[in-house]
Amino acid sequence: MVSFNGYLVAYIFIYLLTVSVKMVIEKVNAAYLAKYGKTIPADFQGVIDETKLKEIVRYTSDNTRFSLVQKSITKSFFLFIIISGILPWLADQLAHMNFIQAGLFFFAVIGLTEVVAGLPFDYYHTFVIEERHGFNTKTVKIWILDLIKSLVVMVVLGGLLLCALLFMLKYTGKDWWIWSWAVFLCFQLLMTVLYPTIIEPIFNKFTPLEKDDLRTDIEQLVKKEGFNIEGVYQMDATRRTRHTNAYFSGVGKARRIVLFDSLVEAHSREEILSILAHEIGHMKKNHIKKQLVIAGLISFLLFYSASKLMTSRVMYVSFGFSNTPYYVGLFLMGILWEPLSFFLSPIGLAISRKFEREADVYSIGVLNRAKPLAEALKKMARENLSNLRPHPLYVFFNYSHPPLLERIKFIEALERPEDRK
Repeated sequence: MVSFNGYLVAYIFIYLLTVSVKMVIEKVNAAYLAKYGKTIPADFQGVIDETKLKEIVRYTSDNTRFSLVQKSITKSFFLFIIISGILPWLADQLAHMNFIQAGLFFFAVIGLTEVVAGLPFDYYHTFVIEERHGFNTKTVKIWILDLIKSLVVMVVLGGLLLCALLFMLKYTGKDWWIWSWAVFLCFQLLMTVLYPTIIEPIFNKFTPLEKDDLRTDIEQLVKKEGFNIEGVYQMDATRRTRHTNAYFSGVGKARRIVLFDSLVEAHSREEILSILAHEIGHMKKNHIKKQLVIAGLISFLLFYSASKLMTSRVMYVSFGFSNTPYYVGLFLMGILWEPLSFFLSPIGLAISRKFEREADVYSIGVLNRAKPLAEALKKMARENLSNLRPHPLYVFFNYSHPPLLERIKFIEALERPEDRK
């Protein structure tokens, strides 16, 4: 057990405050839904009936209860790990290793512990909650294979990144944080290429969309908007879930359009085009580049802060470490940043919601109609059992997209009178 001092007590207080706020927000959101979620909104009349509305409420309630239990257990477990002295003991056992090996082993133990601790929750959410509401199509075999594949990807990519950061820490002197920041940015950019072309196909099968009217319309839309793409693909999402989605992935020549097979089945041609036009809007408005710039600035400040705090022996001693290996400093910076990032997250989420509205406007401009996008969102809400009545506070801290009712009202307000049929 570590010795408590003012530094550690302050951290525990902030940590517990963050967890408490998260749980209060969850409960407030559930109470808000129970109070206002029993009436079908006017915009969803004819799309959602009373039976479907009750199912939405049950799904949201189930996920809320699950989230509260999961947070209670996992956050308590994490706090136990921090104050138990296990991590200082582990660092002492690694003292005989060279710096990079010790750092890799230290983070491997933490990462594996986190994965194992999360398995029961992932299993329950997949095979109980998602199964109960008709979303899960995974078999236990697929779940296990996905877990193994995820671990391999995490070990390979995470290990390479961590190894590079530890190398910079060890061999680049006081300017290590600048080099580490540069490596981190390069890794992020590399992932935009590797993820769609190498990593995604490990988990899902991507087949070129058949030559039909939909593919022709998509290719014409992309060409009209001045985009070059590698291809239009349909993903076998229904092997794992009945949730629907569509997205762009990759950059440059690796850019591709991906449609969930469930989306193709559930939506009309015009609705799918409106969704893709929305995604094109993100590209045209440079939202991805802006988000990368924002992430780059935040990571710059984090690495700079780390360079100052990681030389402070007080930080190590406060968490029970007798020595000050910098790989432990990286870990401590991460856990110190987590509660702070929660209270700063509404800024990034507000920017994201602004980008989503801009992409909606772009989609409407491309198709010269607002109705297809509005109808697509209504269907996606019905198929995904989306909460139609989230509490504003929950939106403030959790939503990267505007709430559906607000978003649909915004979209329909842009519909030209002559197109309202």
